[in-house]
Amino acid sequence: MAVSGIGASSGQAVSRQTLATNFEAFLTLLTTQLQHQNPLEPLDTNQFTQQLVSFAGVEQQLRTNDQLESLLTLQKVGYNVTALGFVGAHVTVDGSTTELRDGLAVWYLSSPSTASAHIEIQDKDGNAVYTETKALNTGTAPFQWNGKTSTGTVAPAGTYKIVVTAQDPSGNPVAIGTSFSGVVDQVDVSGEEPLLLIGSTLTTMDKIRSVQRLVETPPPAETPEDPEGEETEEPEETAT
Repeated sequence: MAVSGIGASSGQAVSRQTLATNFEAFLTLLTTQLQHQNPLEPLDTNQFTQQLVSFAGVEQQLRTNDQLESLLTLQKVGYNVTALGFVGAHVTVDGSTTELRDGLAVWYLSSPSTASAHIEIQDKDGNAVYTETKALNTGTAPFQWNGKTSTGTVAPAGTYKIVVTAQDPSGNPVAIGTSFSGVVDQVDVSGEEPLLLIGSTLTTMDKIRSVQRLVETPPPAETPEDPEGEETEEPEETAT
């Protein structure tokens, strides 16, 4: 993402520099033409007007490019500020890669119809560590993996990807949507658009499907004590 952003910025700078160079060349050419025109055969009024119109068009294009660049900069700042607001929030985003932590990894599978799905869990190198065949109903349902591989060993904590291939009762392929949840740890704003870091997975804001702000539970109130640290005793009633 960052590399493409640098390339785009460089391309805009080169285009603007070329336009400015052409603008200067046009101005020099027009001035030279006016200085060396034949007094007995001056420049035709229509041609001169057309050249002035072209001159004004080039100038206006330069100013428009500057204004567009400012608007894009403001828009990028707005995106970055919005993205920073997701830090610490629990989000659900479209994607197939999530983290195995404390012996649990959770994905959400969305099916447009009932289907029989072949589920494969792959490690970061693309190796299949677990497979399962599962019936899916219409709608979205969680799929939990406890970290145990098909050989019975326990997979180490880390990043894993889910690959789902499904068919309906008639044998037709069914496209299954995958998503995962997690807490946004930080935001990368170095590229053209901000990237949210969830565990070790980077994602863009357009892939967010739901957001939940985690609320901290306040600590229980302490029992008041007297200045000496002893509980206050009520006075005993005296019989009359």
